[in-house]
Amino acid sequence: MSHPSGQEVPELACYGLAGHADEPRDLVAEVQLAERLGLGSVLLSERFNVKDAGVMAGVAAGVSTTIGIGTAATNHVTRHPLVTATMAMSAHRISQGRYSFGLGRGIDLLWDVMGVPRVTNAQLRDAVGLYRRLWAGESVVGHEGPAGSYPYLNQGAGEHRIPVLMVAMGDRALDLAGEIADGVVLHTFFADDTLARCVARVRAAAERAGRDPASVRIWSVLATVPDDLPEQLRLRKLVGRMATYLQGYGDVLVRANGWDPAALAEFRAHPLVQGYPGAFDAIGTVEELRRLQEEALPAAWLAASATGTPAACASRIADQLDAGADSVVLHGATPSELASVLDAWREVRAGLPASQREGLDALPANPGWSR
Repeated sequence: MSHPSGQEVPELACYGLAGHADEPRDLVAEVQLAERLGLGSVLLSERFNVKDAGVMAGVAAGVSTTIGIGTAATNHVTRHPLVTATMAMSAHRISQGRYSFGLGRGIDLLWDVMGVPRVTNAQLRDAVGLYRRLWAGESVVGHEGPAGSYPYLNQGAGEHRIPVLMVAMGDRALDLAGEIADGVVLHTFFADDTLARCVARVRAAAERAGRDPASVRIWSVLATVPDDLPEQLRLRKLVGRMATYLQGYGDVLVRANGWDPAALAEFRAHPLVQGYPGAFDAIGTVEELRRLQEEALPAAWLAASATGTPAACASRIADQLDAGADSVVLHGATPSELASVLDAWREVRAGLPASQREGLDALPANPGWSR
């Protein structure tokens, strides 16, 4: 299946059920439209409501034929490793090899309130090793490691290679991703210089581990908010999303970008933020979000996004590639909201050097594999 223009864009992805989704069945139409529009991949983030990683991957695989599918991300602490490995193997087989399995550290505060152990890099490394051994058809006997103690694990599903994505933001997570992951999904609202630094760090870690640095596919995650959307949607996808991240793990995002922590303290002290009853990107009104934008959020922080006309958004995609990313996730917008940006991107893409276009065309459908 291809875009009506005949030109697919394997370097671009969207998220399925982006943000606070209430109706999981919407994923069916979103994946089908994303494939018709020529997007290379659809990524799926897990939330503990109506967004189960395995169910969504199965739906996406079942209603599509060519688009890549990636979990970005789930967490190894929420399922037994054999259950998680089975989920990934099922998605891999149903999609006929279009699926990538993604892991992240999650949020410490959430694990604390759930009564789940906080995630460490040692656990992640150990868990990925277990999954890969199971997918390779091995039996795991008497395992003792950071991810747990397991007397016997076996899938009996034959030998398969399933790429592993890692969602990474901090330096140690970037290093681990470069060492062990097939693909890396970075974070939304990374400034261009931050993106370039993160790309360099991942590739350096891969090289230190004796890997080909180019074999790790690095995805920039670009908040994409074209100006043809209604104002409330634009504000929630840009101002509301930034404010929600700052509510949840602002220190990590500010540190990753080298932003001024004093500005974060001012944001947190703002009377609208203190005691706010929910996530700004879910319940923020136009008036509240305008006020946040004017009084509490530095313009430079919000500029780490793609906004304005579709052409302006398309130029920001080019910026991500120039900073070293292999591929770009157009984050926070549904496929229907991205159609005009994709048309604009095809015009920009046509003007790229032939060698760069050929490299983009050569990207595989599976979001975890590089060229």
